[in-house]
Amino acid sequence: MADRKPKAKAKRKPADPQASRLDDLARKHGIALTRPEPDGTEVPISTETKRRILAALNVSVDGETVPDGPICFLPQVLADRRVWGLSLQLYELRSARNWGIGDFADLWMMAGIAGEMGADFIGLNPLHAPFLADAARCSPYEPSNRRWLNPLYIAVDQVPGFQPRDSLVKELERLRQTDLIDYAAVADVKLEELRSLWQAWRSGGGAKAPYEADAFEAFQTDGGRSLRLHAVFETLSAHSAAGKGSIGWRQWPAELQSPDSPAVQDFAQSRTDEIEFHSWLQWVAHVQLTQSAEACREAGLQIGLYLDLAVGEALDGSATWSEPDIYVSSASIGGPPDPWAVDGQDWRLAAFLPSVIAAGDQSPYRLMLDAAMRYAGAIRIDHAAALSRLFLVPFDASPADGAYVNYPKEALLRVLSDASHHHHCLVIGEDLGNLPAGLREDLEKARLLSYRIFSYERNDKGFIAPKNYPALALACVSTHDHQTLGGWWRGADIAMRAEHGLVPQATADKDLKARTVELADLAKLLKAERLAAPDPRSEGLQDADLDRLTVSLHRLLARTPSMLLAVRLADLTKEENPTNVPGTSASYPNWRPKLSLTIDELKQAALVKEVAKALASERPKQSRR
Repeated sequence: MADRKPKAKAKRKPADPQASRLDDLARKHGIALTRPEPDGTEVPISTETKRRILAALNVSVDGETVPDGPICFLPQVLADRRVWGLSLQLYELRSARNWGIGDFADLWMMAGIAGEMGADFIGLNPLHAPFLADAARCSPYEPSNRRWLNPLYIAVDQVPGFQPRDSLVKELERLRQTDLIDYAAVADVKLEELRSLWQAWRSGGGAKAPYEADAFEAFQTDGGRSLRLHAVFETLSAHSAAGKGSIGWRQWPAELQSPDSPAVQDFAQSRTDEIEFHSWLQWVAHVQLTQSAEACREAGLQIGLYLDLAVGEALDGSATWSEPDIYVSSASIGGPPDPWAVDGQDWRLAAFLPSVIAAGDQSPYRLMLDAAMRYAGAIRIDHAAALSRLFLVPFDASPADGAYVNYPKEALLRVLSDASHHHHCLVIGEDLGNLPAGLREDLEKARLLSYRIFSYERNDKGFIAPKNYPALALACVSTHDHQTLGGWWRGADIAMRAEHGLVPQATADKDLKARTVELADLAKLLKAERLAAPDPRSEGLQDADLDRLTVSLHRLLARTPSMLLAVRLADLTKEENPTNVPGTSASYPNWRPKLSLTIDELKQAALVKEVAKALASERPKQSRR
């Protein structure tokens, strides 16, 4: 008789209006009503789980209205627990086998390390295609084309047919030993070796799975005109550079500035092999990035790769040359004057035209999203304000002469939602800086995760308490645009802004005084959470003190309701030099510093182990059987 009662109760359950409405709300907002067990069976999620996830999505269970409109995908794992992952710049990785720049094989290794640490994702810099003919033009946020990949990340030694040569050993060792990436030398040695491997491959010497010839042909077919024109551009760019000309198309002869001109067609006919080589490079990069995504799955990372999307493309790159009609023609993306850049900024990036960006089933925005989401479990939209507006600076003018231009926010969010569900890819919006009124609320409604950097999360009483962070968010200590934690503590970020002329010294002095208040507020917050805190009067921190602070601050952020926590690898290796100093160009080697530890050394690093242990207790991962 006892066994029958639950069954009878279960039969009445669908008749419960509240339970039925809760299920309807859950379905409407993309919440799966079951989850898998290790044996492959599906079990129902609890009523409490439905309520908590709906609340995290800002859906009222008891109210009469429910937010409507585009809604992005969230993975089932976030219905059960909050997760954390590593964030890193792929190029900064050191290893005993790479060629002076982090590559996809290093990423496979990092997937295994992340899995052992208990992480669920690896966040990366944009992997977009650069200018191969001028590899020193290396900002991942000024790509030549966002629809294609950076071949410099190819692990050459993993391509079938590779055989090490004595003549390579000395140069590769030199490239590995540098503290700053020598992009030009890396490109020279990689492209030379890859060209030899391609020649052997096309003659049948390296066509082994997953590098079969028919797979390449299918890739070319899928890539279509976009892939071909990118390969033609790379060939033209290299040809121009060899003749001491410009790598970018805006300085080319007029007859070469249009991809459909007779001169370009004639050039392409005379360079069919080289064009195929550049298409092949894209395919090899695609194969290895696909293997990286698989390595994440095999390591147990529930989200996998978390890829970054740049807000625009180079004014003179492959994308704007290939499809000039979809880009703003004579203005670039930038930022108005603000406290961190008093003269404003001109990022020299091309923007999609507002009138075409979201137009049609295969809109420019959708194609750009598909190019990243095909590999990723999460993407970050750099400068999420661009979903609503962009600050455009006319060519040959200063940022003071720029203006905001509205973009079709609702249409873009719908494209983002559709792509997100198609690829099962969650979306994070970098909702920082000057945001249009109401945009953060609109992004919340569309289920984009907010981007919360600890040092920015302040009010007039100090740093906000962990419990007050939003659930629908990614929290982190620092990013590629910040000093690591130790540098922030000693005010190195403020000093560098003045050193590079980004702010007057008087502003820097004022900011340094404010930093002393921030340090005191941080110590106060950590103590309130019963976490170890250094003396805020300390000008610098000894290694042991910095380690304790790093563990404490990551514990604190792990206690927030935020669904994702990103742990920057450079914070764990305690890098003294920043990755990037925003607003600088020639005065600082942006995007070139390597980590101070190799991948093998990371495995044994005490701080890496301590942070992993702390996060395992704060955000325990479900055991697998």
